[in-house]
Amino acid sequence: MFLDHTGCHLLIALSSTEVLYVNRNGQKVRPLARWKGQLVESVGWNKALGTESSTGPILVGTAQGQIFEAELSASEGGLFGPAPDLYFRPLYVLNEEGGPAPVCSLEAERGPDGRGFVIATTRQRLFQFIGRAAEGTEAQGFSGLFAAYADHPPPFREFPSSLGYSELAFYTPKLRSAPRAFAWMMGDGVLYGALDCGRPDSLLSEERVWEYPEGVGPGASPPLAVVLTQFHFLLLLADRVEAVCTLTGQVVLRDHFLEKFGPLKHMVKDSSTGHLWAYTERAVFRYHVQREARDVWRTYLDMNRFDLAKEYCRERPDCLDTVLAREADYCFRQRRYLESARCYALTQSYFEEIALKFLEARQEEALAEFLQRKLAGLKPAERTQATLLTTWLTELYLSRLGALQGDPEALNFYRETRERFRAFLSSPRHKEWLFASRASIHELLASHGDTEHMVYFAVIMQDYERVVAYHCQHEAYEEALAVLARHRDPQLFYKFSPILIRHIPRQLVDAWIELGSRLDARQLIPALVNYSQGGEAQQVSQAIRYMEFCVNELGETEQAIHNYLLSLYARGQPASLLAYLEQAGASPHRVHYDLKYALRLCAEHGHHRACVHVYKVLELYEEAVDLALQVDVDLAKQCADLPEEDEELRKKLWLKIARHVVQEEEDVQTAMACLASCPLLKIEDVLPFFPDFVTIDHFKEAICSSLKAYNHHIQELQREMEEATASAQRIRRDLQELRGRYGTVEPQDKCATCDFPLLNRPFYLFLCGHMFHADCLLQAVRPGLPAYKQARLEELQRKLGAAPAPTKGSARAKEAEGGAAAGGPSREQLKADLDELVAAECVYCGELMIRSIDRPFIDPQRYEEEHLSWL
Repeated sequence: MFLDHTGCHLLIALSSTEVLYVNRNGQKVRPLARWKGQLVESVGWNKALGTESSTGPILVGTAQGQIFEAELSASEGGLFGPAPDLYFRPLYVLNEEGGPAPVCSLEAERGPDGRGFVIATTRQRLFQFIGRAAEGTEAQGFSGLFAAYADHPPPFREFPSSLGYSELAFYTPKLRSAPRAFAWMMGDGVLYGALDCGRPDSLLSEERVWEYPEGVGPGASPPLAVVLTQFHFLLLLADRVEAVCTLTGQVVLRDHFLEKFGPLKHMVKDSSTGHLWAYTERAVFRYHVQREARDVWRTYLDMNRFDLAKEYCRERPDCLDTVLAREADYCFRQRRYLESARCYALTQSYFEEIALKFLEARQEEALAEFLQRKLAGLKPAERTQATLLTTWLTELYLSRLGALQGDPEALNFYRETRERFRAFLSSPRHKEWLFASRASIHELLASHGDTEHMVYFAVIMQDYERVVAYHCQHEAYEEALAVLARHRDPQLFYKFSPILIRHIPRQLVDAWIELGSRLDARQLIPALVNYSQGGEAQQVSQAIRYMEFCVNELGETEQAIHNYLLSLYARGQPASLLAYLEQAGASPHRVHYDLKYALRLCAEHGHHRACVHVYKVLELYEEAVDLALQVDVDLAKQCADLPEEDEELRKKLWLKIARHVVQEEEDVQTAMACLASCPLLKIEDVLPFFPDFVTIDHFKEAICSSLKAYNHHIQELQREMEEATASAQRIRRDLQELRGRYGTVEPQDKCATCDFPLLNRPFYLFLCGHMFHADCLLQAVRPGLPAYKQARLEELQRKLGAAPAPTKGSARAKEAEGGAAAGGPSREQLKADLDELVAAECVYCGELMIRSIDRPFIDPQRYEEEHLSWL
């Protein structure tokens, strides 16, 4: 019986040369008419094209050595429906030395590269048919594959002994994948090995023959079947099953069966589940393979196939460590030290033992590789180990570089080692450890005198302070400044500016200016002070240039900066001092420098004009005029005009100037010009300053001008008096006329505010003609009054309400008036005061209306309410 891999198609070959076909979904057994007369020995199922309803093209091997191609269909139809065997045609005949030989096994497969191959076995030979099917010709089956061997025989393997039959087994990892291994049970033993679909001549590789043990073979107890698993093949004998490891060729299992079950008949493997089935005359047994590869790693390890050993123990750390240690020892014995170091680094072996091993063998390169890999595998908490490893690696690299540096023949090796060392120093994986041990590494580099790598390592660690210090020590100031300018760290500028400014002041100030507001100018002042103490023009000019940048461009307001700029101006650029002071302004609250310090500084250096300006800012006008008279009279005149609101002080200052002009310069003409410049001075104020010998001719014109001015002033006063007298008379006439003016109120007249009859309540009548109720006028006037007048109005209303009402009796009225006079203002006086507040002017025609011109007609607080009322 032959069952396909899907379990849907079953062929039953009878000894009467008839073949029956059974489909799993069919209702009956169907004979294959085209197959009649053929004794079927083997079937090669088509795993690529076979389905539940059709087998696709399959191969059939017969006892006469013929290989047929056939195809079966599961469709039954009616009484005269199509036959299940669609076609049955011969393809090839297998021969041995005596002629055609029975086809004991047939296997048809397709490799991963698309090539198809067929392996067929007879009693003594194993044939291989290899070829590639044409595109789109799968329906043609295997005819093209066998047609290639029509003129020449296919390659085959032959063994002399014969069991009278043979059996072929494949191992396939997955159902529809290509097979990877084979096992052929024949007369001399079991031929097994790997299947390599990429080889052009033969698929078989790594072939080995397991010879039958004593008592097993053609003349004794012949084997009945063979089944192949991933690492074993199982050989079925009449009374037992023997499992042989395909890696070592050793028997790892002998499973004997009891006689009560009868002799064993056959053994097969389920290609879907991987289960193994063996049956006797009375029973069926199943072998379930579990964890077949659990100890395979040991076998590969004994064979020194370390890559496979690691693959099969990858999930078992203890076994993997054993494999790595064995591989490392093996590579060390083979003098493959670098590979050995890489393996040792992955093991849990003693670190000291391995390190000494490489040291004894004088393999520093391999030791460095081992240390690097150990360093890469450290955990963050293992800081001590990381420090030791990084230091040791640095020492190894430096020693090797030192030994190679003087050898011209090893120049290339020196460069290669240097690149590896730099790669180690700049490796991102080691950055954390290198940073933690940077102090010890710098000490090592310094002890070896390797300044080049000291700078390189400092740059990597971003220890720019050390880099700049190194350049400064070697007087490479421009390189130091380049490092500072590239990394723009303000703290480094503060630290190294005192050194750099002595040697490259202009370039350093340019760098300061480029950084702008990132630098705090106050912290750079000490460097500028030390640099500018020499007093040379270049030194002071560079300091002034930076201070001017801070003040003018950055808008610095710090007093220290402005004070220092003042000191620089006073020492090096006096011409710019006064311009700076004038630019700062004359308001003492807006200047950013210390006025007292500026005054002292200008006085020490003899800058009198600057001192005069500071005096003016301090509003010390007398001192400013006194000092200005030592410099320039015109400057003193400018100072004398500054106190505009204090005429007495101005006159005093101008008198100082006049006294100076007359007494010090003895210039009468200048004194007269000074007298003309200030209208506050008169000739009589200046006369006491003139000496006795001066004649009146020198200031005759001034006296005449003064007398004319006095005469003109007297005339102006007389005219003003006459105008005032006339105005007073007109006012008296207007008052007399006002006393006689009156207005008429008609019964139908109404209040201008509430539009109710006027005579119903107390009212006010204005000369403009507007009439108001007293209470309406009060309500209209109140919002426009200032706060203090509103308070006064409320007070008067309160007092008027508390005052007693007048009575008809004259005696009691007099008593009330007398009491009011004794205790406070009378009721009449309160009413007069109230009228003065409320009725001083018409609310519509007076100033109150003019002041309210910008007031909205609707109160903003009541706007929404008013707006809604119109909707």
